[in-house]
Order: sequence, then structure tokens, then C-alpha cells
Amino acid sequence: MTEAMEYDVVVLGAGPVGENVADRTRAAGLSTAVVESELVGGECSYWACMPSKALLRPVLARADARRLPGLSQDVSGPLDASAVLARRNEFTANWKDDGQVAWLESVGATFVRGYGRLDGKRRVVVTGPDGEERVLTARHAVAVCVGSRAVLPDLPGLADAKPWTSREATSSQRVPGRLVVVGGGVVGVEMATAWRALGSEVTVLVRGDGVLPRLEPFAGELVVEALTEAGAKVRTGATVAAVERDGGTGPVTVVLTGGERIEADEVLFATGRAPRTDDIGLESVGLDPGSWLTVDDSCLVDGSDWLYAVGDVNHRALLTHQGKYQARIAGAAIAARAADSAVPVSGPWGPYAATADHGAVPQVVFTDPEIGAVGLSLAEAERAGHRVRAVDYEIGNVSGAALYGDGYHGRARMIVDLDREILRGVTFAGPGVGELLHSATVAVVGEVPISRLWHAVPSYPTISEVWLRLLETYRDE
Repeated sequence: MTEAMEYDVVVLGAGPVGENVADRTRAAGLSTAVVESELVGGECSYWACMPSKALLRPVLARADARRLPGLSQDVSGPLDASAVLARRNEFTANWKDDGQVAWLESVGATFVRGYGRLDGKRRVVVTGPDGEERVLTARHAVAVCVGSRAVLPDLPGLADAKPWTSREATSSQRVPGRLVVVGGGVVGVEMATAWRALGSEVTVLVRGDGVLPRLEPFAGELVVEALTEAGAKVRTGATVAAVERDGGTGPVTVVLTGGERIEADEVLFATGRAPRTDDIGLESVGLDPGSWLTVDDSCLVDGSDWLYAVGDVNHRALLTHQGKYQARIAGAAIAARAADSAVPVSGPWGPYAATADHGAVPQVVFTDPEIGAVGLSLAEAERAGHRVRAVDYEIGNVSGAALYGDGYHGRARMIVDLDREILRGVTFAGPGVGELLHSATVAVVGEVPISRLWHAVPSYPTISEVWLRLLETYRDE
């Protein structure tokens, strides 16, 4: 073990969250070391956001073109799968992180390649690729930004069947002839959309009665309708009992409760996430290995004055953009506390408080149709005790939507707090609605009164005119 090296801040994990923490602390003049055992850039860059959207973008562009006379006849054939996969590979830099390492070093951070574990207060031991151990100590803070991993259920035969998780689904270099997708969350429906369009025969198995259960029910219904029209099979109330695959190669058989057997070439389990905290030394600081880490609004771990948990590991909002938001808050809080010991380690935190990851989290699901949602659904708002009303409008009735594509069909919903006359949540479902979401996010996060939203005039003819129609519907009902 080499002699300890001291920094102001040590960051565990060099995904987008860790990168943003380091960027903020370095901008404040704090020496910062960043530890990563895999690829700098993390899950988002190589196995999640970027590759999945690179796979889905041609799918959605073709769907839009098919809705337009003059183009539809030219895009009637299948996608060029090899070209789509090659473009996806470019967006992942072929799973090489040279560019990301260069960026990290350009902000003045010290990059340490290896597996980092906490070893007591403000101390991190890093095991390098060569097995050599280095000790890093932090004068002010250690930020745990190690993210989350896919969870596989405990099913007979599953471990030996070599199932896909989100990583394999976004990085596969070939199109499986038959793909079974287990799970109806965002990963499940996005990957079902992508691989069906690339030529796979897709079957989606969902234990519940619909997909995207955390969103408004109509969102999942429209996605199922579109998947079915595209030739995928979506089966609800389907529970997997076992998985069979001889030697981990060849066809895989998914066995359902009741005995039905479904054969495929690959099976993707999109059944949840768990924190990557099993083996990072949490026990050395009195925390439970494998646990989510509870934090305050500055991302400081409860009961600590030096340990921060940022991004997925704190379980507040498992989304890249929300993790980066938290990273900006945490980095500023670390810098402020390092500069001024009077900055409190318990609230209020003023500008060092992450508040937009409570009830105003935006998310886009890149299916066809796209789903964009921010804030609370109707059911969530009612469970929270708010007196609310849901206001719905068919987006296809807006002139901009009709111009966007023939036969446009979608739905918009805003959840109005009747006591405060603000929006608690907004959901859009329809082609191209992902780009509408930030307007809704500003309205929800900013708690913009309905009386002021009337003065936010949407341009004509755009799909954004749906805002005016929602307000008119609210007024007239």
C-alpha cells in the first residue's frame, strides 16, 4: 500500500454525477480526486441514456416520416440495423473513455483508475488494475457517486441463462431474432420499441395490468397500443417462474406461472435497480453495505458532516439529469462549507438545497408515442392530500399537431391544485412531445399561477398551443 495522498475532496464514481461534483469543487479551487473502476462517463454514456436514445432516434424519425405524405412511401421498408448499431457505437465512443478522461483532467481533477472503498472517516483505499493499493484522504468531503445497477430476480435457472439487463440491451452488436422483455417500466418499453423496429420479434411480459405504472394510465395505454400496432406482443398479468437455457447458449425458454413456455433468442430483465454500494466500505463508517443512502437537501448523508451521496445512490430520483442537478448542489455546498465553517451542516441550506427532486421531477420516455411527464400524477397528488383536478386535452386537435403528422393522436393532462391555483403535474403523450416538457417543468417548479400562465402565449401553429387549450378547458369545465 502506497503512502496516503491528500485532497480537499475525493469523489467515488466518474459518471455524469461524479463529473459534475468534481467540476464544481474544482471551479471553487478545491483539489479533487475522482476514482472510477469502469469507464469515465458512467452508465449514462455507455449503457443507458446515450446508446438507448441513439437506438431509438431512427425509430422515432421513421415513425414521424411515415405520418407525412411525400415521405411515407420512401420509409416503408425496414431500418438498416447495421447502420443504426454503428451510429450507436459512435455515440458510446466504442466503449472507450479517452475523451471523458481528458475532459476530467482538463478541469484540473486528478483521475485515479481503480476500485475505491471507504476505509474510515474521510479515507478511501483504491485498488488499481495492477492490484496495487493507494490511499486517498479528504480534508473536507468524500462524495459517493457510484450509481445503481440492474436487479435480477431470484428465479430458477436465471443465472445460468445469461439474461440481458439494460447493459446488454443497449450494447448488443446483433439483432436477436426473438426477444422477450420482462418488465413494463421505462427500460422495458424503450428497448421493446427499439428492438422491434430493428427486426426482433418482441414479447413484453408484465406482472401488473399495464406498462409505465408510475405515470398517468393513459400514457401506458398509448404505448401498448403503439407496440401492438408495430407487431410486438404485450402480455399483462404474466409472471415468470423460471428460465431455461442449456449451457447459457442457444435459445432461451421463459417459463410462466402455470407452465406456459415461451422460447426466444434473448431475454431482457428490466425489473428494477439497486444501489452499487455492496462493496464500497460503508461498514467502515457505520452504514449498511448495499443500502440506499439517506441524505439531506445538500446531499449530505444523514448523521455525517463530511460524507455526501449524490445521484442514484440516494434514491431520490434515478435519472441522469436529476443526478447532475444534485451534483451541482452538492458541489456548491462542499465548496461553501470548505470556505466558511459557519455554513450549516443541517438546514436551512439556502442556495445549497436540492428541492426540484422532490415533487417536480421531469422525465421523457422515448417510445412512439413519446411520453413526457413532470411533477405528480393525479393519483400521486390525491395521495399527497392535495385538492386537485385533472384537465385533459386531445393533442391531435391542436393545429400544430395536425401539421406535425397525419393522424396525430396524443393526450395532455395538467393537474391543477384548486387551493393554490398552480400546477402540481403535467403529462404529455404523443409524437414529439419530449421537447414540450421543459415548459411544463418551468411551470411546475416555478409554481407559476394559472393567472400568469394565460400570458405565456404559445406560438402558432405549434404543438405547444395545447397549453392554451388546457387552460381554456380548465376555465370552461
